[in-house]
Amino acid sequence: MENASLLSGVKKAAEIWMSDAFDKDTREKVRFLSENDQNELTEAFYKNLEFGTGGLRGIMGVGTNRMNIYTVSMATQGLSNYLKKMFSGLSEIKVVVGHDCRNNSRIFAEAAANVLSANGINVLLFEGLRPTPEISFAIRYYSCQSGIIITASHNPKEYNGYKAYWDDGGQIISPHDVNIIKEVTKIKSIKDVKSDPDKSRIKILGQETDDIYTDKVRELSMNPEINHRNRDLKIVYTPIHGTGVKLVPMALEKFGFRNIFHIPEQDITDGNFPTVKSPNPEEPAALELALKKANEIDADLVMATDPDGDRVGIAVKDHNGELNLLNGNQVASLLIYYLIQSFASKGKLKGKEFICKTIVTTDLLNDIADEAGVLHYDVLTGFKYIADIIKRNEGKLKFIAGGEESYGYLAGDFVRDKDAVISCSLIAEITAWAKENKKSLFDILIDIYKTYGYYRESLTSVVKKGKEGAEEISKMMSDFRNDPPVTINNVRVIKIIDYESGICSDLLNDKKSKVQLPQSNVLQFYLEDDSKISVRPSGTEPKIKFYFSVKEKLLNKNEFQYLTKKMEDRVTLIKKDLGLI
Repeated sequence: MENASLLSGVKKAAEIWMSDAFDKDTREKVRFLSENDQNELTEAFYKNLEFGTGGLRGIMGVGTNRMNIYTVSMATQGLSNYLKKMFSGLSEIKVVVGHDCRNNSRIFAEAAANVLSANGINVLLFEGLRPTPEISFAIRYYSCQSGIIITASHNPKEYNGYKAYWDDGGQIISPHDVNIIKEVTKIKSIKDVKSDPDKSRIKILGQETDDIYTDKVRELSMNPEINHRNRDLKIVYTPIHGTGVKLVPMALEKFGFRNIFHIPEQDITDGNFPTVKSPNPEEPAALELALKKANEIDADLVMATDPDGDRVGIAVKDHNGELNLLNGNQVASLLIYYLIQSFASKGKLKGKEFICKTIVTTDLLNDIADEAGVLHYDVLTGFKYIADIIKRNEGKLKFIAGGEESYGYLAGDFVRDKDAVISCSLIAEITAWAKENKKSLFDILIDIYKTYGYYRESLTSVVKKGKEGAEEISKMMSDFRNDPPVTINNVRVIKIIDYESGICSDLLNDKKSKVQLPQSNVLQFYLEDDSKISVRPSGTEPKIKFYFSVKEKLLNKNEFQYLTKKMEDRVTLIKKDLGLI
């Protein structure tokens, strides 16, 4: 009965999409599915693609549960309605629209621009693909009320997405996220969308904005004279077919670097990402061609950005002269350490500076800040929460930098999202600074560990697909809450933070306190030996994530490999105790 009812609803929805309200190509594709592929028809129409707190993300194709010009247009109509409510007192409302390299991204961006203009909203539409952080910058620079970026970040090629930003340049958060969702859900049909665009309201942004943005990036350089002396640093850079292709090299050159080596086949913008299995710089395979080139030319640094240009993965030479991939926690530590050291050496630390990180990112960042007298904030997972802290402290405190373990970093406050253009520029500068001091980036990392302690982090994701998988993930979280472990790997649990209940339990002193963060389905277990385990279901994928952090004292670099093995063994034992392996 349930299946019959579902199929009936699917067929009714499909019939609507075969009406004259939709273009000929769409009608024909729906008709083909209806006659030839019942399973795909069901997947495409069994529900509406949900507009969540991060916007839209889904597989491209025809149907209510797919990314296409109609679902994009309906979402934009809901956003338009909310903007007109919130900014009714303004003489004009302006929205920046940008897109990445993915298939159909330009079409979706133009569809969004057309709907906005039809609603009497002025649109600043980028002439072509641009990095996500430049959209954040443009919102602030042109005093806009919102922004839209068409991107699915590092998802597989079949996907696309739609992210909305607010007037501070940050992704939408409470209360706007929930309120926009309400407006979007009111749009029941494509007939509810204003479809007569006012082309006079659409202005094209191009090179002039790129120049202004990269000039601002250049101002973040702490040691331009060192960059000049090391301008021939060998840098291999790849955008992995994405939006960093133009602006990252432009910013690197403005920082003073002249010796940038490209991977020609990956400089081609292509939403099919033909040279990689996944365009994700967290995956070693995505850097394979860049690493090969680096070995050929004996490069000092390798950098790869994701398709929308907000995250970066890097490789540097270790003390054996071999290229070594660094993880997001390590890069964030290098960035924070360098900037704080530079601020201090130039007399710029006044006691009103701060950094920010997510709760699952290494606590090494806080140790570095504490030692320098710099304030630090921990926020929920998602760079939009870092942007919110910057906004809350505007005019009172100075933001130095922020980061998250998933390869996203930001310095300065003229952008309010993670920014790989800024990150690549500063990572190159840190490499030059290290070389000036006859060291490598890897040597600097060892120095950091010797000073503050060696933190080793690891992430395990357990995939649980479908309705049963979601129920299993929910039960896992419930079991951890209702029957928390007393020990993990035979080490006593001394503190538990439950971000859903908002309670921090100090088990040593039998005390409870409130957590000063929004509610979130995350648990953290702190052990007596300085280990930390964080558990949270993914907000975008059918998986539950386990973050592990262990710590040891590092006395000299000769112990590094031994300690690394010892700490990795500790993490393995923790995983076994939790039943993950």
